[in-house]
Amino acid sequence: MTLREATRDELLEENAALRAKLEQMQRMAVLGELTSTTTHEFNNLLTTMLNYAKLGLRYRDEPSRDKAFQRILDASNRAAKLTGTILAMARNRTGQMEPTDLKQVIEDTLLLMEKELQKYRIGIEKKIESVPLILATGSQLQRVLINMLVNARQAMPNGGMVLLQLTSEDEGRIVTLAIRDTGQGIAPEHLPKIFDPFFSTKSGPDASGKGGTGLGLSACREIIESHSGRIRVESTIGRGTQFIMRFPSLLVDHEAA
Repeated sequence: MTLREATRDELLEENAALRAKLEQMQRMAVLGELTSTTTHEFNNLLTTMLNYAKLGLRYRDEPSRDKAFQRILDASNRAAKLTGTILAMARNRTGQMEPTDLKQVIEDTLLLMEKELQKYRIGIEKKIESVPLILATGSQLQRVLINMLVNARQAMPNGGMVLLQLTSEDEGRIVTLAIRDTGQGIAPEHLPKIFDPFFSTKSGPDASGKGGTGLGLSACREIIESHSGRIRVESTIGRGTQFIMRFPSLLVDHEAA
């Protein structure tokens, strides 16, 4: 092996190690966001169950007890859904791709983020169609969606709306997901750099104490491109931002086969 080849191999190894560290940092950022949200939600659900259990013990008439049991059951069902969603997100750690329903990924992510968005007065509008399956790692796409929703929330410090649109194109060969917010928008000079590692338009922490690392959108693009997808951004200052993601559906693979 020549000196040049050895140097090239060392650089490749260093680059791979740096990319792995970037990936780990992004995973930890998403995990921190998720842990904060779900811990608060579980605490609220537990408080609800405890209060209605006390109510059922205090009042022995049947209507009061029926109401208490129903509230406890409702809170327990929501806790079970949250637990199931988190476990599903963590289950595929190998990164193995499998036929994935993007509609279900969206619903699971909104379940996790619902209270966080409500807390900051962010409304959700959905225009979700039934679309073909895509070949994907669901947990990775969920990371993308969580990052996108957190970014949208931070762009609307006084509240606003997020529109999620899921459609198919080209007779079902392409699945398109668009996420649009009514936030501050991104300056035109920043748009070409928005997916660059460590680039951030956030100058510091927001009301939640969270700022920008510059890793989120870069990792999102890498995940999407690893799924043979593409992402682009459209934004207007004062009117909001829209991210558009396009993935090949399993129909493409079937046709190729």
